[in-house]
Amino acid sequence: MYRKARLALPFLIPGLAGILIFYVVPFFGGIWYSLTDGSFENKFVGAENYIKVWGNQMFQLGLKNTMELSLICAPSLFLLSFLLSLLLNRIRPAGTFFRSSVLLPYLMPSSAVLIIWLLWFDYGGPVNHLISLCGGQRVLWLQGAELRVPVVLLFLWKNLGFCIIIFLAALQAIPISLYEYADLEGAGFWKQAFNITLPMIVPSAFLVFIICWVNAFRIFKEVYFIGGAYPEEPLYTLQNYMSNMYSKLNYQNVTTAAYIFAAIVFALFGLLFFLQNRAQRGLN
Repeated sequence: MYRKARLALPFLIPGLAGILIFYVVPFFGGIWYSLTDGSFENKFVGAENYIKVWGNQMFQLGLKNTMELSLICAPSLFLLSFLLSLLLNRIRPAGTFFRSSVLLPYLMPSSAVLIIWLLWFDYGGPVNHLISLCGGQRVLWLQGAELRVPVVLLFLWKNLGFCIIIFLAALQAIPISLYEYADLEGAGFWKQAFNITLPMIVPSAFLVFIICWVNAFRIFKEVYFIGGAYPEEPLYTLQNYMSNMYSKLNYQNVTTAAYIFAAIVFALFGLLFFLQNRAQRGLN
């Protein structure tokens, strides 16, 4: 075992060095900025920056919107990718083309996608035209709270493929005999999905769930593409706040907001790991 570890060490050193230099050191080094006043003398002020940033209205708005969008995007992405992977797994090998095409959004340039999305959700675009044909009223999708709809749909479209691939890999490892027995017992599609499939792929499902939350917390890219640096209030995220503070060279507020958000994320992921361990113990 130790011999194998020694053989693998030379291959691991470059990657570990990159993580240490570009992630670990800046993460811990930035703590000093969050505890100083940013003046020429850079005096130590303790928790003063944290109190000031936490009471900032724009920070509170960004944190609230980020958490709300995450609560919308992460569960939606998880559930949709799970159901689509079940359908694609059911129609194999005829679904080979569809399984290959789910990663196409990763290959498309973001600028091209943005133009298409803005055209689709324009007041005179295809989406509103379809709503009119169905007897509904046109909606200003690119203004106000309605702007969340195209942003969430863009997020789902861009991130769906990777989650489906992970689910499909886990689904193909489940013995087909379990489904055959369930069919004989009269279990339908939904009963099989949530009583056989999901319990059998708990580790992979947990990984996908973590990926969904991580990507949901990074929804700033979609917001920035559609709403710009200063979007309307329903779309103003915490990353908007940090980006704007960075452009003003206010490193103290940037680092302070980042560490507050990091503490919230670590607490959330700690809770998710605790629930996953309990779920696995319950299944065993």
